[in-house]
Amino acid sequence: MSMMAKVTALVGGTVALVRSIGAPRHQAFGAAPDIPEARSQGIMTLKMPVAEGWKDGHLPTCAPGLKVNAFASGLDHPRWIEVLPNGDVLVAESKEEPGPPKTLMDRAAQATMKRVKAIGKSANRVTLWRDADGDGVAEIREVFVENQNQPFGMALVDERFYLGNTDGIRVFNYTPGQPLAGDGTPLVSFKPHGHWTRSLIASPDGTKIYAGVGSLSNIGDQGMEAEEGRAAIWELDIATGKARIFASGLRNAVGTAWEPETGKLWTVVNERDGLGDETPPDYLTSVEDGGFYGWPYCYWDRIVDDRVPQDPEKVASATTPDYALGGHTASLGLCWMPEGTLPGFGNGMVIGQHGSWNRSKLSGYKLIFIPFENGKPSGPARDILSGFLSEDEKLAYGRPVGVTLGADRKSLLMADDVGDIIWRVTAAD
Repeated sequence: MSMMAKVTALVGGTVALVRSIGAPRHQAFGAAPDIPEARSQGIMTLKMPVAEGWKDGHLPTCAPGLKVNAFASGLDHPRWIEVLPNGDVLVAESKEEPGPPKTLMDRAAQATMKRVKAIGKSANRVTLWRDADGDGVAEIREVFVENQNQPFGMALVDERFYLGNTDGIRVFNYTPGQPLAGDGTPLVSFKPHGHWTRSLIASPDGTKIYAGVGSLSNIGDQGMEAEEGRAAIWELDIATGKARIFASGLRNAVGTAWEPETGKLWTVVNERDGLGDETPPDYLTSVEDGGFYGWPYCYWDRIVDDRVPQDPEKVASATTPDYALGGHTASLGLCWMPEGTLPGFGNGMVIGQHGSWNRSKLSGYKLIFIPFENGKPSGPARDILSGFLSEDEKLAYGRPVGVTLGADRKSLLMADDVGDIIWRVTAAD
């Protein structure tokens, strides 16, 4: 088969670059994952369902004891959510705006992403949604801020609103119940392109802002100079305006959350491609100041990626993540959920798994819960919402992204960027 034939092969209705591995089934999940031996694919697997959306009353599948409803709908690729102290819900509407493809692989990847509306013209705005009558459905929509550059993460500290655009963090003056005025003030600049999302979270004492900045490439393909300042979590000191890299070697750290018992910062990280369906797994991990987590030289427990020019000292210093989340699940959203929020769920982390596009059998496409005890994951993952993917893997009804607690602290809100909906999960009646 020619290269072009491989790029355009159709498998189950999906665009795919296919390679039969024939490896035994592994489960790259948990604190001690069974990770298959790396098998360099040469031509990377690409597989993506078609964006179908939710029709005729079709809803995601809830765990027993829960129900789900559309809190807000009719959005344009909603990615991230921030709930303000007055109960207003902010939603960042944005998507990747790709440049002209440079290679055959770029062209194939862009064609794959278009199938599920993952790339295209970005709305570049944050909208405000308000449930004034308290029935669990927002009836008021306003533009909170627009004309941004792929906005994503948000954080409010006192009367200052911080917004993570792909090219940096901007700060605005904030008045409760009002849209933002002006262009804001730039505080930190980041290199755009590549992994473009810039998640934000404030420290519990309100003195710092932490920002996830993903890598430009898969494994430093354009050299490590091009990756300077990337594959990291940055720390911004609000009082001084100084910024530094807090932790590095994190290929694409997206969602972040504070674990209250230990006070540690946790994140979910999307790992590298081209080594197989389950190799290496995406992961959930605590983040230490000055910690290095392996990218691009190694993954998981210092497993060397021999496709990369090596640095033995960096490999030796790499920290093993805490909890594997399966290969290519695209785990993006993260929030801490305390016991009592939803019936049947204790303390733990909630993760929005956006779903794979680069493995032969799709994975992710769920909202999951990881239980915690004594500041650490303490058991297997449980589904909160599922049913985002058709059984034959040809259709995506939705894709989970950002997740956060509702203002009532008795619900979860989750962004779905294929359904263009914010879902609300609560106890069943």
